[in-house]
Amino acid sequence: QVQLVESGGGLVQPGGSLRLSCAASGFTLDYYAIGWFRQAPGKEREGVSCISSSDGSTYYADSVKGRFTISRDNAKNTVYLQMNSLKPEDTAVYYCAAGVLFRLCVLNHGMDYWGKGTLVTVSS
Repeated sequence: QVQLVESGGGLVQPGGSLRLSCAASGFTLDYYAIGWFRQAPGKEREGVSCISSSDGSTYYADSVKGRFTISRDNAKNTVYLQMNSLKPEDTAVYYCAAGVLFRLCVLNHGMDYWGKGTLVTVSS
C-alpha cells in the first residue's frame, strides 16, 4: 500500500524550530520529487518547498526562504523539512507529496501521492 506519513508537527513559540518528517512506504522515494505544502484555516493550499529526485535541486517559497530547509535521506525513504525562526503566519497543516516532475511540484500541481498532514501551530 502506497503511503506517505508526516510527523513532527506541534505547538512552538515564535522564533522556535521544528523538523517535519515525511516517511514513505509501499514505494521508493528515490525516483520522485517531493514537496511540502501547507494549508492554513480559510486559505488555499500553498507550496512551501520541493526537492528533486535527480540532482537535489530545491525550491522554496519566498515566505520561507532562508528559514526552512528541505532534505532527503533515500536510505531511510524519508524527506525532512527543517523549519527555523517560525512565525505565527507559518501556522498550518503541512502536507508532503510525491510526484514525478520537479517542475510540477514547484507549480503546486500534479503530485501523485499525498500524506494526511501534520499540524504546526506557532503561538506564544
